[in-house]
Amino acid sequence: MLADKRILLIIGGGIAAFKSLDLIRRLREQGATVVPVLTKAGEEFVTPLSASALAAQKVYRDLFDLTDEAEMGHIELSRAADLVVVAPATADLMAKMAHGHANDLASTLLMATDKRVLIAPAMNVRMWEHAATQRNLATLQGDGVLVVGPDEGAMACGEFGPGRMAEVPEIVAAITAALSEGPLKGRHVLVTSGPTHEPIDPVRYIANRSSGAQGTALAAALRDLGARVSFVTGPASVPPPAGVEVIRVETAQEMAGAVKAALPADAAVFAAAVADWRVENAAAQKMKKDGSGAAPALEFAENPDILAGVAQMAEGRPRLVVGFAAETESVEAHATAKRARKGCDWIVANDVSPGTGIMGGAENAVTLITAEGAETWPRLSKAETARRLALRIAAALA
Repeated sequence: MLADKRILLIIGGGIAAFKSLDLIRRLREQGATVVPVLTKAGEEFVTPLSASALAAQKVYRDLFDLTDEAEMGHIELSRAADLVVVAPATADLMAKMAHGHANDLASTLLMATDKRVLIAPAMNVRMWEHAATQRNLATLQGDGVLVVGPDEGAMACGEFGPGRMAEVPEIVAAITAALSEGPLKGRHVLVTSGPTHEPIDPVRYIANRSSGAQGTALAAALRDLGARVSFVTGPASVPPPAGVEVIRVETAQEMAGAVKAALPADAAVFAAAVADWRVENAAAQKMKKDGSGAAPALEFAENPDILAGVAQMAEGRPRLVVGFAAETESVEAHATAKRARKGCDWIVANDVSPGTGIMGGAENAVTLITAEGAETWPRLSKAETARRLALRIAAALA
């Protein structure tokens, strides 16, 4: 799948750098040529000899190596690749990228390249959550830099949380997606997925039974067709796919804000099961029974209509806006009415009655509602349903 692809791999300084050696091996197994670049800090964790032996390529380290400049200058090196990958991408490297610093070979290559860049962040959880790192991340994503990870888990420093570099198979999947030549290459597709959680108090919330499986499968299918996917997900039980930009939210209001920030897009697919209502008087502390038998009075407010808001945009509306309708009766009639009411182009409707096993299950049976009418698909795996829908989206954007 990666045959004849040339990847410039910049290895930053961090304990996760040991994974870069396995990454080189996996990429070469798929036919890619990997040219390693070691930062000074990276050399503290990975030796040039190890990287060179696994890559079967010279390792580049010094911006001011006159021999290298005569044979292959940093400009040519940065542009001879099909993709530039930074793994691990430390907080320092991300800051340099975001602010345009070019004071060593790695940062100079990143400034000089005209190719896509994919980063795999890795750092201490506090560093990852620091406001400066999050600002830099937003800047890089706004510049079109692709991001895979980080994952959440135990770290070498003894702390736990987000900041672990994505596992090698995830990075390989992200690289494969970035180099895909599918029909959606160059297109940006926004996908929402999962449920939203609307707090009642710090312990309890209102939610639904959505697992996020269909939205996740759709994001992966669009990625595999070459799209750049912004994946806005509520707290789903299914992990997000590799190779997409993951934006995690909890509430409907957070999802609405994340969708707005992710635009513009060529297409927007709203597969999330967004709560229609939120508790306006959510308690700041856990509510407790007082023995009187009286239930707390919850006051509800209507959540923003994310689908209608995007479908009815006066300016910057995606060319294709797709909504989902989870119904328990009169599926086609309700979905057709919803399409007209929301102003979207398509509605993907399904019957989620308890007896169907679709909500939270591995299969789906949908009816696609368009301006031309209703098209009923057979019961399929959610992956196959996603593949078919992704192909229809690609055809509509062609």
